[in-house]
Amino acid sequence: MLRSLRPAILVSLIFLVLLGLAYPLAETGIGQAFFSRQANGSLTANGSPLIGQTWTGVRWFQGRPDADNPMVSGGTNLGPRSGVLVQDVRKQIALLQKEGITPTPDLVTTSGSGVDPDISPADAYAQVSAVARARGLSAAAVRRLVSEHIAAPQFGFLGSAYINVLQLNEALARMR
Repeated sequence: MLRSLRPAILVSLIFLVLLGLAYPLAETGIGQAFFSRQANGSLTANGSPLIGQTWTGVRWFQGRPDADNPMVSGGTNLGPRSGVLVQDVRKQIALLQKEGITPTPDLVTTSGSGVDPDISPADAYAQVSAVARARGLSAAAVRRLVSEHIAAPQFGFLGSAYINVLQLNEALARMR
């Protein structure tokens, strides 16, 4: 009986070593060697550039008014005739105007995913004067910072130009 089980046990141990240890270690090594940034994650001290965060106050560039909890991602499915949507947009417009920011469509409506980390260059430029005034910086310096953070469309033609709000605000924090 034991004699007939030995080959099965030996084959099982070989597969355990190959598929349970060698293969995962090889995959981890390849990931670290060639894709270390992706393999190690995207978290910074302030969050992830892949998930939109809420930035409060006029001292920071604002993203879309999405929830900053990726566990509740997803659009609200509110249509253009929704009273809730109209109220939310009106509140966001009033808040931005109070902060001295000219509201743009993306700054007053949520994204389809609910966690969009990016805004358009027009959205960022609409906030330049208010951010510069709140931080005591020249508008030209803040405008230059915005222009340095514009990412081109993928392959030059897919999508549109965008700015990652987290990366822009981290660069803003480094400005003195």
